[in-house]
Amino acid sequence: MDKEKKDQEVENEAEKNDAAEVNSQEKELNETKKQLAETADKYLRVLAEYDNFRKRSQKERDSIYGDAYVDCIKNMLPIIDNLERVLTLDGDERFMDGLKLIVNQTHDALNKMGVHEIECKTFDPNIHNAVMHIEDESYGEGEIVEVFQKGYIYGEKVIRYAMVKVAN
Repeated sequence: MDKEKKDQEVENEAEKNDAAEVNSQEKELNETKKQLAETADKYLRVLAEYDNFRKRSQKERDSIYGDAYVDCIKNMLPIIDNLERVLTLDGDERFMDGLKLIVNQTHDALNKMGVHEIECKTFDPNIHNAVMHIEDESYGEGEIVEVFQKGYIYGEKVIRYAMVKVAN
């Protein structure tokens, strides 16, 4: 009987060891699962941060390009203004015809680049700068009477506001 008792004790001890081993392995598995979940979470966060960085960088590049583009055009506008002023003077017909060609080519080039003159019919404070105001019943409310300086726009961005005289 002692042998059976010893065998039973050895078997009970082996079961306890097996249960302890299984319990230990389950704890280790749970810990590994937890680490995997943390690593996956970190990965997703880094991926999201990178995507946000990429989008922000693209937006900044586009903005910088647009600003540089507008600055370049803004520096050319006084030259165009002066050429147009010369056209209002009297002078040699052939010289004036040549100058008109240059002005037209300049306007065509600006249009191809996406730069357009601001339309000056009805006053809009978002694109016009009213420097004078007159009361005259022959004009409608907010009608632009005179344009002192042409305005230009690139896409939705105003390069230079049109300087105008507004009625009523």
